[in-house]
Amino acid sequence: MARETSETELDGFEGAPHPREQFAFFGHSEGENAFLEGLRQGRLHHAWLIGGPQGIGKATLAYRVARAVLDPVRSHDRSINTLDCAPDSRVARQVAVLSHPNLAVLRRAPATDKKAASTTIPVEAVRKTLNMFGSTAADGGYRVCIVDSAEDLTASSANALLKVVEEPPPRSIFLIVSHAPQRVLPTIRSRCRRLLLRPLAEADVTAAITSLGAPWTDVPQDLLAQARRLGEGSVRRTLELLDAEKVALVAQIHAVLDNLPRADPKQILALSEALARRDADASYELALETVERWVSMRLHQAENVGAARLAPLVEVCEKIGRQAREIDIYNLDRRPLVLGMFDDLADAVRRTA
Repeated sequence: MARETSETELDGFEGAPHPREQFAFFGHSEGENAFLEGLRQGRLHHAWLIGGPQGIGKATLAYRVARAVLDPVRSHDRSINTLDCAPDSRVARQVAVLSHPNLAVLRRAPATDKKAASTTIPVEAVRKTLNMFGSTAADGGYRVCIVDSAEDLTASSANALLKVVEEPPPRSIFLIVSHAPQRVLPTIRSRCRRLLLRPLAEADVTAAITSLGAPWTDVPQDLLAQARRLGEGSVRRTLELLDAEKVALVAQIHAVLDNLPRADPKQILALSEALARRDADASYELALETVERWVSMRLHQAENVGAARLAPLVEVCEKIGRQAREIDIYNLDRRPLVLGMFDDLADAVRRTA
């Protein structure tokens, strides 16, 4: 199988190793120990839902588990104490190029010369991939299926996956990566052992970025510190923010959001003008993502006050999403969305105070 470059990887980050090629691992010792304990006892649960924010190492953990489980020696080692695997081992090389006969990976298909990248994991891909589970593993060992990520499954493909997860063949393991595990099909959730990974500590984010080497290690320390603070424990988001203009934009938006329900009309007007420019697509998307993250943080911080009190914030977030989709579809002016977004958020903050 030909090795794909990082430029074609929809679930990778350009300039950084893909999770299946990543051997350094930071944080999440409890998650790793859960798998190690199952291997030591010889009773590894057949389905795992690995949840948590994007970019914190969920897929990296899934591939670490796959390498250990697919190694016939290590998977039977009742004294195993680490999921580390030598990068030059046969299993590691096969997993890196997705050529291991006992490994199936369900993900969106990258673009080719003749076909655009897919936006979902279609049911046909699930059925074709899961055919592997209808036969005995090539070496009598485990068979592993990694789903990266559950959010990309359609209703039909999720149900096709459910059929196999409900009645798993012997010595099969499903590792389902999810950025929003609460939205995964309830019948799938109920058959999985749930493993929630938390955002990484700042020291772990720094160590992960340092392990990547240049050009990431050449970034000015003050910029790294700002990006790390705004990255919310996600290596991926921190890498995305290692740009002075992006950091400045996120800081500008936070300055408005953190001051709500009071707001400076001139500041909001300036933002709307800047984000409406033809060359501001990336900034516009970053702004919407920043607002969504801010609302999520507010909801998390106030989760004990009750759903009724938080409803206005949820409704505004859904409204922003609908309007943003309409603007994309009909190529409308972004200014009304930006101006109205902050007014609506100010009102929602007032109502939830």
